[in-house]
Amino acid sequence: MGVSKKLEKINQKMGLSIDALTKEFAGVRAGRASAALLEPVKIDAYGALMPLTQVGTVSAADPRVLVVSVWDSGLVRAVEKAIRDCGGNFNPMIDGQSVRVPIPALSEERRAELAKLTAKYAEETKIALRNIRKEGMNLIKNLEKNNEINEDEMHELSAEIEVLTKNSSATVVTMLANKQKDITKI
Repeated sequence: MGVSKKLEKINQKMGLSIDALTKEFAGVRAGRASAALLEPVKIDAYGALMPLTQVGTVSAADPRVLVVSVWDSGLVRAVEKAIRDCGGNFNPMIDGQSVRVPIPALSEERRAELAKLTAKYAEETKIALRNIRKEGMNLIKNLEKNNEINEDEMHELSAEIEVLTKNSSATVVTMLANKQKDITKI
């Protein structure tokens, strides 16, 4: 594998870490209805635990209400129970073959908890980015040690990895600031 391919792989790993953070942030509610709020919910259906998206469609009816259109009418009660028990402080209501999920307003205490949670997710992502950076640095040191690249190329590649890490970390900081702003606004 060429050196540029290895750098591209490092860049991809950093991008995947940021994508994972995006998904984590999507699951943290900011007081508005979002289908991502119910992504972690698992339904006991057909003898197995299934993601909610495999038994119905989740949509936002308005900024404060999610609607789950359940495909199999026999699963409506199971969906309602799973949403109630998911720990999101939801109070779902059955409406025919759908389940309406009003999104409660966030208290100041809950907003502070969510802000801390998002900071934790961001810090975990920064740690992952640093580990990817370390992996890349070790790789180029080994390439130089095995005489596959010279010392100048090693320094050049090190600088490129540093730039990738700095840019990815800056993206994480921006994402965190935007999410916390979203959470704390009234």
